[in-house]
Amino acid sequence: MDKVKIAVIGCGSIGTGAHAGNYAKNEGVELKYFCDIIPERADRMAAEHGGRAVYDYHEILDAPDLDAVSVCTHNDFHAPISIDFMRAGKDVLCEKPAARTLPEALEMQRVCHETGRLLSIGVVNRFGGYNNLVKKMIARGDLGEIYHVYASFRACRSIPGIGGDFTNSAISGGGALIDWGVHYLDLVLYCCGEPKPLTASGEAFCKLGRDIQNYTYLSMWASRTKEMKGVYDVDDSVTGIVRTTGPVITLHGAWAQNIGPGETYIDFMGDKGGIRLDYCGDFVYYTAVDGALTERKFALPKSDMYQIEIDSFVESVRTRVPNQANIDNAIATSKIMDAIYRSSTAHREIVIEEG
Repeated sequence: MDKVKIAVIGCGSIGTGAHAGNYAKNEGVELKYFCDIIPERADRMAAEHGGRAVYDYHEILDAPDLDAVSVCTHNDFHAPISIDFMRAGKDVLCEKPAARTLPEALEMQRVCHETGRLLSIGVVNRFGGYNNLVKKMIARGDLGEIYHVYASFRACRSIPGIGGDFTNSAISGGGALIDWGVHYLDLVLYCCGEPKPLTASGEAFCKLGRDIQNYTYLSMWASRTKEMKGVYDVDDSVTGIVRTTGPVITLHGAWAQNIGPGETYIDFMGDKGGIRLDYCGDFVYYTAVDGALTERKFALPKSDMYQIEIDSFVESVRTRVPNQANIDNAIATSKIMDAIYRSSTAHREIVIEEG
């Protein structure tokens, strides 16, 4: 069987580690191209994995020796690059969030259906072992009716690359919600069987990071992209409530808050039992048995969900069967985030439209 021929578009940390490195471990893949607007990044990856370095993705849109691409750029390029490759007959795995805005994400979905190409979104938690066990337990009825899910994704002072691309809404589309919250919301929907979102109400706060010069922190992911004279117009914290056809979802997230302890977990609350799932970790199941409260822990073999995600996408390219991260599933999270941001601006609840 011929190998699936792949290009990685965007050779930053996600493109090189989560994508290129795991494609290289799949014996059914041939890495053909590495593209980045910073030439030395593409050159370095081509030297490491073979293939060819290019600096403008348009150059390989019609390449006959290319089946699919991973789009690992900043958020503002997710939609145009993904759309261009789908229209050129290539399948796409696009990093999260699907796009900077809901209209861009909906256009990606429309082109996916129009062209018949595959479009998966990098919501990697859908491939985690513990997460899939939680999903199975919920579907089996172990928790009974799931009526409320609470997601907490909070850090004390963790704004990535302040003043750079992450904190410029024109590039990123938002802050803590679209960067971190996208994973938590998508995971909740996935575990709960993809309930349809109905309404959302929320507030997004731009408080701690807007005074870039005087922002105090101990460490900063993406520190190399920081620009002390740059732009900060995104949310460094957010809270919200989402009503769905299933459970009510509440959330509290923060890149930065004046509270020291961080929290990264999801509580699934049912009328028969409940689960606290540690993000990228294991979980505890709580219930009552024979008139006594009890709790259970579970242990699974260690696995790499990024490798599983990549292998699943490659298999989808071969079989033409979309996996659980396809755009039709991931679009609901874009709708929720859009509604929370609009609610914060209007200070009222927003109805989430179908379609």
